[in-house]
Amino acid sequence: MKTIAVIGGGITGVTTAYALAKRGFATTLLEKHRYAAMETSFANGGQLSASNAEVWNHRSTMLKGLKWMFRRDAPLLVNPKPSWHKLSWFAEFAAAIPHYRRNTVETARLAIAAREHLFAWAEAENIDFDVKREGILHIYRDKAGFEHAATVSKMLAAGGLVRRAVTPGEMRAIEPTLAGDYYGGFFTDSDATGDIHKFTTGLAAAARRNGVDCRYGMRIGAVRTDGRHAHVTVGDGERTQTETYDGVVICAGTASRALAASLGDRVNIYPVKGYSITVNLLDAASQRAAPTVSLLDDATKLVTSRLGMDRFRVAGTAEFNGFNRDIRDDRIRPLIDWVHECFPSVNTRSVIPWAGLRPMMPTMLPKVGRGKSPCVFYNTGHGHLGWTLSAVTADMIGDLMHRSLDFPTH
Repeated sequence: MKTIAVIGGGITGVTTAYALAKRGFATTLLEKHRYAAMETSFANGGQLSASNAEVWNHRSTMLKGLKWMFRRDAPLLVNPKPSWHKLSWFAEFAAAIPHYRRNTVETARLAIAAREHLFAWAEAENIDFDVKREGILHIYRDKAGFEHAATVSKMLAAGGLVRRAVTPGEMRAIEPTLAGDYYGGFFTDSDATGDIHKFTTGLAAAARRNGVDCRYGMRIGAVRTDGRHAHVTVGDGERTQTETYDGVVICAGTASRALAASLGDRVNIYPVKGYSITVNLLDAASQRAAPTVSLLDDATKLVTSRLGMDRFRVAGTAEFNGFNRDIRDDRIRPLIDWVHECFPSVNTRSVIPWAGLRPMMPTMLPKVGRGKSPCVFYNTGHGHLGWTLSAVTADMIGDLMHRSLDFPTH
């Protein structure tokens, strides 16, 4: 059997390990934390959202970034302190603006394929992750936002996604608890939500049942290759050892860039911080007042998901501030205020804040494929759509490795 090391135990690493095991590879999953899904896959917005496939490479995004640069509570916040990494990333981001439509269509196509894989895996492995298949409602307060969304809908349709425009009255019929005045919305009934942490840990357990050697608490000291094999140096805090594999897949989130550089590859991932709050719905009134249908507020860049009866998640914003992991009150407060505005009867006295670093490529498309060495592969850089795209990119890398490593048909 071909031996493969998968580096990273977040959603992309776990889905990759599972997909490789199902293809007959002898797979080892290496994760620095004691458990799977403890960083960016811990408390995201919870959406499986093909309807959120629009890439950010648009002139309006650049203008908003400049306009909001000194507003600490802005949905998009860029630390003005320069660095070569940040400057090179934004230069490539701007260079991808002409490919905005093509990349949006491709992302939508991938997202639709991904959810079929994901739901099939969850059913086959009996994974409970608070899934709700009740659609996602995009909400707009003005005509300009609504008309831009209508243009995006045409691109999503080219990728195979159907979503429909809805009036304010139809919006309230879809989600009666939503307060406020709106120009209109778009509803995608095929989208879904769930708890990414519960899904990832459930799939990690399934991967172990399928033969994956899940090794937690393992820090990567180095990865190198001689062109035929990958040599991975790992340590558990007490001892360090170097292990040899027929191939390695880098699924290490924001750490993927440094690992790629050590292997002679350029994977220009930038850590884009996002925040979330989990509102504990402690009383029956709050449980009734919280939405059951997932929302995306395009003006504030916030998304929601209902996780079971007693949890309500609100997440979003984008902060370009390097590897800073601080959870800032001035970034969390707008999320709580948004709940008060849109769902005034929800009690927010019990709120759990969180922040994670999304691994984002400047094109907004993930890096899925082989490195310079024939035994090095990448499945990383999914940005804000890591969960949405993870299942299909795991299958893509599994198929590529099956062909590339001369794996015998079974």
